[in-house]
Amino acid sequence: MEQAKIIIALVIAVLLQWTLRNVFEPFAFIDFPLIIVVYAALQGNSMRSLLYGTFAGIAVDALSGGLLGANGFSKTLVAFVVSEMVRRVYLDNLLLRIPVIAGACLLDDLVYYGMHRLLGQEPTGQFITTISYSLIGTTIAGTIIFLLLNNVFAENVRRGKRESFATRRQQTRRRNPIQLRSRK
Repeated sequence: MEQAKIIIALVIAVLLQWTLRNVFEPFAFIDFPLIIVVYAALQGNSMRSLLYGTFAGIAVDALSGGLLGANGFSKTLVAFVVSEMVRRVYLDNLLLRIPVIAGACLLDDLVYYGMHRLLGQEPTGQFITTISYSLIGTTIAGTIIFLLLNNVFAENVRRGKRESFATRRQQTRRRNPIQLRSRK
């Protein structure tokens, strides 16, 4: 069920990325598919997050008419780096996820612009301005979306915790086998 929710969120993010930039220009600096890819990578399944990153990047490239494969490669690389980081570092706190989304956005933009320069294409916009606006916008939007996704996905987890706490309280308290008495 969680996979279906992430896939639906990814499809919605790709559609938002494609349509919102026409509605309001500053939405062009928020990378919605990257936020969902990073969220999926933070869940701990690296193969699934790599597939999500590849799908999101190629879908955004196909819809935007840009260099086909540049977004796919950059989002797949970001999914790999974040999933490897999750394997080594405990990142279950939202305050720890904020620098992760910022670093993922920075890496995604650098690889995307690097792919364009490597293949002789001119990327749209100024390099530093676009990266800085994208970093700020994606980090703020990513934090808000992470909070929303945690509330959507944590519904089943909360029910499970309530049941486990109820059984834990019914258990009798064990005595401490170590007694601290002064010996004379």
